Amino acid sequence: MKRHYLPLLLALFVAPMWVTHAAPQTADEVIEKHLAALGGRDALMKLTSRKATGTITLTTPNGPISGPVEVYAKVPNKTRLYMVLDLTAMGMTDKLTLEQKFDGTTGWSLNTLQGDRQITGNQLDNMKNSMFPSPILNYKANGTTVELLPNETVAGKSVIVLRIAPKVGSVTKVFLDPDTYLAIRSSSTINAPEMGGNVEQVNEASDYRTVDGVKVAFKTVQTAGPQTATIVFDKVEHNVTIDDAMFVIVK
Repeated sequence: MKRHYLPLLLALFVAPMWVTHAAPQTADEVIEKHLAALGGRDALMKLTSRKATGTITLTTPNGPISGPVEVYAKVPNKTRLYMVLDLTAMGMTDKLTLEQKFDGTTGWSLNTLQGDRQITGNQLDNMKNSMFPSPILNYKANGTTVELLPNETVAGKSVIVLRIAPKVGSVTKVFLDPDTYLAIRSSSTINAPEMGGNVEQVNEASDYRTVDGVKVAFKTVQTAGPQTATIVFDKVEHNVTIDDAMFVIVK
């Protein structure tokens, strides 16, 4: 298991996907329809935290490895990802614990086999942009610009495409189902020096379910370089009490 994998999981797991929808209309109209599809601005604004638990499976040259995963988010952009992976497929008896923490300012990647490192650069910028419960709720106030691009085809279907560009960090293309206004895919280029430079990261979301009046994707598949990570939630809770200390690492 290579240490560089964990930071590339961040955009998917600790952060809500950039989501939206539409046809011959403006980017703002698309955004409003998407927010309505998610449950509406009022329902989203009532969310202060989220705890999601399930299973994650990562591909490796020796076969898939999997284990339980926990994802925490708290307004405005605190996040924590925690997973324990069974390394039997790699010929190892020890389990690997991976953790990623972001307190709104500082991010850390923690690895029980290869040690800890502070997250910096483009990856840190992307963590700062991952506002909960949705980065597009107040995107203009955050200096983000959104552009409606020509439709593209995904899985044989013409879908709506938005280009979302924050002041700093990765530009993201979001692909929206024109029937539901929910995101089915997003793609961005992430700078990952540990993987040799820029890497395209593609996230696919499915199995949307309503939790407390808000749509949540219970399955997400992320591809980044040679790695694919699949996370399937079995439980999502909102407005749970989460101690801020959970997002902080003391060094």
